[in-house]
Amino acid sequence: MLSIKNWKQQRSEFGRRGIRLPQFDVDQVRAAGVEQPRWIHFGGGNLYRAFHAAVAQDVMESGDLDRGVVVLETYSPLTIDKVYAPWNNDLLQAIMERDGSIDCRLIASTAGAYFANPARPDDYARVRRYFESPVLQMCTFTITEKGYTVADLDAEVAAGPDQTTSTMGIVSAFLLARFRAGAAPIAMVSTDNFSRNGERFRQEISAVVEAWTDAGIVDKEFLAYVSDERCVSFPWTMIDRITPNPSPETADALQKLGFCDLELIDAGHGATFAGFSNTERAHYLVIEDSFPNGRPALERGGVIMSDRATAERADTMKVTACLNPLHTCLAVYGCLLGYTRIWQEMENPDLVSLIRHIGYDEDLPVVEDPGVINPKEFIDELIDSRLPNRSLPDAPQRIASDTSQKMSIRFGHTILAYADRGRDPSELIYIPLAIAGWLRYLMAIDDAGESFELSPDPLLADLRALIAPLRVGASDPAEIHAAVSPILSDASIFGVDLYEVNLAEKVEGYLAELLSEVGAVAETIKKYA
Repeated sequence: MLSIKNWKQQRSEFGRRGIRLPQFDVDQVRAAGVEQPRWIHFGGGNLYRAFHAAVAQDVMESGDLDRGVVVLETYSPLTIDKVYAPWNNDLLQAIMERDGSIDCRLIASTAGAYFANPARPDDYARVRRYFESPVLQMCTFTITEKGYTVADLDAEVAAGPDQTTSTMGIVSAFLLARFRAGAAPIAMVSTDNFSRNGERFRQEISAVVEAWTDAGIVDKEFLAYVSDERCVSFPWTMIDRITPNPSPETADALQKLGFCDLELIDAGHGATFAGFSNTERAHYLVIEDSFPNGRPALERGGVIMSDRATAERADTMKVTACLNPLHTCLAVYGCLLGYTRIWQEMENPDLVSLIRHIGYDEDLPVVEDPGVINPKEFIDELIDSRLPNRSLPDAPQRIASDTSQKMSIRFGHTILAYADRGRDPSELIYIPLAIAGWLRYLMAIDDAGESFELSPDPLLADLRALIAPLRVGASDPAEIHAAVSPILSDASIFGVDLYEVNLAEKVEGYLAELLSEVGAVAETIKKYA
């Protein structure tokens, strides 16, 4: 059997099986990275493992990165202890092809993995030393949008740089150590999937540092350091690679290829890890080229380097029009219709027609072409090749997580774009149908009348309380309006009060149809698609 953990002892067998192995001196590069990395990554989840680690390996194989990447977690040590350590920081990247084949590659670009939290003093001190060195050039992040939230600035002041346990506080503390050690420049690169991510990252770090400055904990010169793009940059980025949790289907397929050590690790909150990642071939990463201390040749890993405006347009294209809105529509309706895989939904012609209408008819007309990626070709690839991939075990339940936090970007942005261009948002047909589907989803009753488990969402309790009076088979307009008007009028959810743009009434009407009887969800989609 092939062992991911023991690949070095099985090089010849891996080669005979057509599995790509690292084309660089792994021991030398890893030792250099453990000693002092040039690249640190915060958030060693499945996206890093499937995407960033492979980019780093490409750059290492090109000869332009001579030190391994160091991975950090700040919230929980689970992945460090249960995923990275047992597999010696290595992993098998499984690219799931649409024809059912699997392209396997052994990824060994991660030098070390540490829990960067005061709760683990030795790891914390090691990472502080890394930040003090001018050799460190960049930190990338995949910590989800929630990871950038500073919940309580008073708590940050009370804890101070030495005891803070929030991710933004910990990152600020490491930047403070770097400032005090000589103030070497650095790039802090959010590659999380939300718009204007670099801007948001800077704002949150600045909020912590300003609070510390006002409390007299740090000098104002430190605030000036993190506020100066020539010292600490926060590049804007766009990232796209569909990366589901490692799945039993993939584990079974890899076992048939001769692999062992494929156990799945339940991390809670819907996350699963393994010694492998399963992902698709298509991938996009656009990064604003703002690296004040230099950088590896990321282009050699397929990264598109650009100016800020291009990175923003590329992200806006994907997040507001060409992928994420379609994904969210499939997520909520997939849960309602009992699907457990996105590819299964893509065999439902009504759902395919619905997302085609959203993408081509309603989103594309207000999208600005970023220049580096063609929007129409992007949607073509998504609908014709990526989403129908039967080998990619992505689930609507995964995508449905935190939907309340995504509505303003995935749908509100397009609604506002129509208004800004002098078009009446009430012309829209399919976007309000997707929004109505989300409201129907919040009832946690599927189209067959059976209950199902909703995905995590920070507003779930509040939203469920508002939706509670609604019942399948009871579609009185006054009752629907009373239940959903507090949601549809909430600009913090949609980016706009939907009543002010004459769209809420249409959403309420669709919801009445979706509620009319058991089976009405499928019938309503068929009617409009």
